[in-house]
Amino acid sequence: MAYWLLVEDEVDIRNVVKVMFQVWGHTAVEFSNGNDAFDYLDKVDDGEETSNLPELALMDIRMPGPNGNEIARRIRESDKLKHIPIILMTAFQLSESQQAEFRNRDGVDHIIFKPLPDFDRFRSTLDKVAAERKTKNEEATKSS
Repeated sequence: MAYWLLVEDEVDIRNVVKVMFQVWGHTAVEFSNGNDAFDYLDKVDDGEETSNLPELALMDIRMPGPNGNEIARRIRESDKLKHIPIILMTAFQLSESQQAEFRNRDGVDHIIFKPLPDFDRFRSTLDKVAAERKTKNEEATKSS
């Protein structure tokens, strides 16, 4: 069973996504705001949290405390988590340049626009992003 990081301030969305994770055989490491997510990442980096590390991160962009893209940047700085796929969610329109900035500056792999896609499409998107990140990590390892 894999653990997936879920950071979403809207309780209804968080609960629906958490149930989807469970149906797919994953457990959510969940937070309702960016501050709690940052505290968790600090514990991971300090070695206080060593079990059940997430293998994927799905986060809202706009929420209390640090935004999802700031958390993404923090994950990419973590030696223990920098390899995981990062997907952001938003109900707001983003320009192509904003999306590119999230990818290039913050290390985001994909952005999903709310309302969330149907169950099967949502799952296939997450699986595809995870596979692409795995390939990217393998290529980076080969070239270093």
